[in-house]
Amino acid sequence: MVDLGSVALAEPMSHEILVLGATGKTGRRVVRALEESGAKVRPASRTSAVRFDWSDESTWQPALHGVSAAYVIAPHDPAAATPFVGLAQAEGVRLVLLSGRGLDEVPPPFFAGMRAAEQALHGSDLPWTVLRANNFNQNFSEDIWESEVRAGRLSLPVDDTPEPFVDVQDIAEVAALALMSSGEHDGRTYDLTGPEAITFAAALKKISPTAELVKLTPDEYRELLLAQGVPEPETAELNAMFEGMRNGLLATPTDDIARLLGRPATSFDTYVATTWR
Repeated sequence: MVDLGSVALAEPMSHEILVLGATGKTGRRVVRALEESGAKVRPASRTSAVRFDWSDESTWQPALHGVSAAYVIAPHDPAAATPFVGLAQAEGVRLVLLSGRGLDEVPPPFFAGMRAAEQALHGSDLPWTVLRANNFNQNFSEDIWESEVRAGRLSLPVDDTPEPFVDVQDIAEVAALALMSSGEHDGRTYDLTGPEAITFAAALKKISPTAELVKLTPDEYRELLLAQGVPEPETAELNAMFEGMRNGLLATPTDDIARLLGRPATSFDTYVATTWR
């Protein structure tokens, strides 16, 4: 483990920007947004030329060495947070962390990786920005819920509490802005949402008028996930997230994206028109 208090902040060796999870839902869009802005990008993942694996600490320092900033998705393992932030501080790297909105309202031990990552940043001397995001628009069309939605049926433990789904492209553009900044976003936490809140039922109908939303109880959702092979701790964590959503913790839109990007956040209607039509 790295003692953050004993690590001197190094000068960055270049203006290259590291993007972890570079093949993932947010990471690949962050890479594209940075490249379109003229930045030199170092994409990294478990399968990239620059390899990074949270479970293999030997990959961390080579990926961090020589970059000025890094885009990071909070690790699942909370034990990884402090040593990684310590290495980033030793390398003089600004960190932009993708975390989850409403984290303070969800009790431990849920989302321990996100919680540990944010705490490690707050306990460090490096420049950092935290992006706390709502559920993504792209959850309907990439990975998570895609197969069910395309089959015309989505089963979740939700009610009629609305959700201001956020577009991943907006997250990527905010991340690129923070990564390329000269310090104006340091020490800031932004809540990233869509411009309006809609229910899951309304969102699904916008995608397909014939699609059916099945509202599960938490116990029914737990049994469904376990039958799909999802581990019990992850099942409990997901149920905790949906409980917070049903309680309205994520229901109110913010204007952070509009203020940061100088344009309105992408609406769910725009997402549907560009993705499902």
